[in-house]
Amino acid sequence: MAAGTARSGTAAGLGGFGALFDLKAAGFRDPILVSTTDGVGTKLKIAIATGRHDGVGVDLVAMCVNDLVVHGAEPLFFLDYFATGRLDVAAGQAIVAGIAEGCRQAGCALVGGETAEMPGMYAGADYDLAGFAVGAVEREEVIDGSRVGEGDVILGLASSGLHSNGFSLVRRIVEAEGLHYAAPAPFDPAETLGDALLRPTRIYVRSCLAAARGGRLKALAHITGGGLYENIPRVLPAGLAAEIDARSWPLPPVFRWLARAGGVADGEMARTFNCGIGMMAVAAPEDAEALVAAFEVAGETVHRIGRIVPRGPGMAGARVEGMAAAWHG
Repeated sequence: MAAGTARSGTAAGLGGFGALFDLKAAGFRDPILVSTTDGVGTKLKIAIATGRHDGVGVDLVAMCVNDLVVHGAEPLFFLDYFATGRLDVAAGQAIVAGIAEGCRQAGCALVGGETAEMPGMYAGADYDLAGFAVGAVEREEVIDGSRVGEGDVILGLASSGLHSNGFSLVRRIVEAEGLHYAAPAPFDPAETLGDALLRPTRIYVRSCLAAARGGRLKALAHITGGGLYENIPRVLPAGLAAEIDARSWPLPPVFRWLARAGGVADGEMARTFNCGIGMMAVAAPEDAEALVAAFEVAGETVHRIGRIVPRGPGMAGARVEGMAAAWHG
C-alpha cells in the first residue's frame, strides 16, 4: 500500500531506519520546508465502536496536509504512528489502507511510520493514531497572510461533514439521545449514524495548490479545532479581523441536529465545529471570481462568506453574524 503512494523525490523504500527524500528530484529550486503533526482525536472511539477503520486513515492524513497547504506547500511525504494494546491485523490493514488513500489524494508518499503494541497502555480494541507530514514551497511562493488587507474577500470551501473535530461533544450527544451507530442517522435516514459521523475529512491539497498558481491567494485557513472563530485570525496581520456571514452558505443537517439535540448555543457551535466550511481563502475583491472558478474546476463547492475589516479595540479576530437567522430560520 505504501509503495502505491511513491512520487518524484522518494529515494528509498520501507525497511530502513529512516526515509530519504530528494528535493531536487522533486523539482524544487529554492524550497522552504513546512512540517505538521496532528491526530484524529476521539473520532477514533466511533471507528472502534463500529468496526469501521478505513476512513480514519484518510482523516489522519487530511488533518496534517490541510495544514501544510495553507502555506502554499506541496505535501511530499507522510509518516504515521499507530499504537494499540494488541494488534488486530484486519483493523491495522484497514487503517493503513486509509492512510495510503489519503496520501494518494494529497499527492504525497507514505514513507514509513511506527506500529507500537503496548499491552496495559491501551484497553481492549483501543488504539491511537498520530501523523506527521513534510511539504515544500518555493521561497517566493510562500502564503503567509502578510498581503491581506481591509476589504479583501473571504471564500469558504465546503466541508464533507464534521471532519475530525468536536467528537467528544458528538459522542456525549449520541449517548444522551440513546442512539446506536448502526441505526439510521436522525438527520439523514438514508445512511447509518456511524457512517455519517465517520465520513472522512476532505483533503483540499490539489484544489488549493491549483488556486494558488498565479499568486492571487493571499491567505488560507484550515478550519479545525477552534472552528470559525479561532482559525482565520491565525493568518491575518495585526489590526485586521474577519467578518463572516453565516447566511451565505447552507448549514449541513448534521450540524443542525447537533445544535438542537445537544442544546448547543450558536457561538459554541461556531467555536467547536467547522459548520460546513472546511477551508477559508482570502483574496482581493478583483481576484475573487477567478479564484472561485479555479476552486470549482478543482471540484470544490465555494461560497463568498465574508470580508476583512479593521480590528478595533477589544474586538475579536473573527465575528460570525446571522447565525440565528441562518441556522434556525
